[in-house]
Amino acid sequence: MSYRDREFPPGYRPAPHFPPPPARRSRAWKYILLLVVVLALTGSWIGLWYYAAETTEETIAGWRAREAKVGRIHSCGTQSIGGFPFRIEVRCDRAGLQLNGTEPPLELKTADILIAAQIYQPTLLIGEFTGPLTIAERGRPPNIVANWGLGQTSVRGSPKAPERVSIVLGDATLDRMGAAGAEAMVKAKRIELHGRMAEGSAADNPAIEFVLRLAAASLPAVHPLATAPIDADVTAMLRGLKDFSPKPWPVRFREMQAAGGRIDVTQARIAQGETIAVGKGALTLNARGRLEGQLRLTVSGLQPFLNTLGVGRNAPAAPAVDKLAGALDRLAPGLGGIARQHAGATIAAGIGMLGEQTILEGKPAVALPLRFSDGAMYLGPIPIGQTPPLF
Repeated sequence: MSYRDREFPPGYRPAPHFPPPPARRSRAWKYILLLVVVLALTGSWIGLWYYAAETTEETIAGWRAREAKVGRIHSCGTQSIGGFPFRIEVRCDRAGLQLNGTEPPLELKTADILIAAQIYQPTLLIGEFTGPLTIAERGRPPNIVANWGLGQTSVRGSPKAPERVSIVLGDATLDRMGAAGAEAMVKAKRIELHGRMAEGSAADNPAIEFVLRLAAASLPAVHPLATAPIDADVTAMLRGLKDFSPKPWPVRFREMQAAGGRIDVTQARIAQGETIAVGKGALTLNARGRLEGQLRLTVSGLQPFLNTLGVGRNAPAAPAVDKLAGALDRLAPGLGGIARQHAGATIAAGIGMLGEQTILEGKPAVALPLRFSDGAMYLGPIPIGQTPPLF
């Protein structure tokens, strides 16, 4: 039955039929709404970026002010900000640093520094440094030149509450400039230094943990023993600091000594050629700022190390031999005389007798103390060097 043939009650009038609205108008409203949302999000993101950029600038300015309080004055030839939309980048061209707390005052200069932060984390600052870095007495030509293939730092926290700092240098060199040319002081495949607030706070009895890692590092300026390449991984805890407010490190160490603080070496591994040494222990400072204390070392490849010291078959060291001979005499009367007669051939065996035989990384080793007495270092009975005062 067709629509026309249907029966309806008297007086019934069917409602008029209207076609649906065009779908085009509905889709247009959706596009307009989406555009408004995108514009709102874009505007919010731009506002967030500028707010984060301002926060990053304030954080950097805060770190500069903190450094200035201890005589470290940072400067830029020109400074610019970029990195939109996801990062904030502050570039410092012709960067400089004046160290007024040293005698004489020093001036450091480098070509370029880039400090970057993610927009959502403006208190984590990542730095990239372009060498070379020159160090000179103020107003005089540079006498130290440092260079590297990779130079990065990271700083987490605020100037009032620093949390951790890291410095990483790859293919690093440090040369002393003289009339005869450049003299190598440090050369390393990689140098890493990390520090973090392990306990307490910057304002109240902080304990600072340091980690030093070296890869193929030659450090003749530090100690003659460090001329041959060294791999090192050392973790230590600095306890006894009053606070971490801006002040020179000699002042911090003096406060630490007065408070009975110490340096806990919690883990150390050093490898040089055939010699591997691991150890841990605790060190303190005396009233003259020199190290006191003892580390318990386990050493494999002792004879090559003694050869480096000059205590070998062809070059016995008289002071070391005398100390060893005295120790052997106390162990067994008359044994010291034999050691004096055959010093170069017997000194390693004598040290082995005084130490504890053990195994290190699958190799025969001996455990013995590394002592510090008023800054002087002794490996068992053998004097091996002198450390400088820390204040």
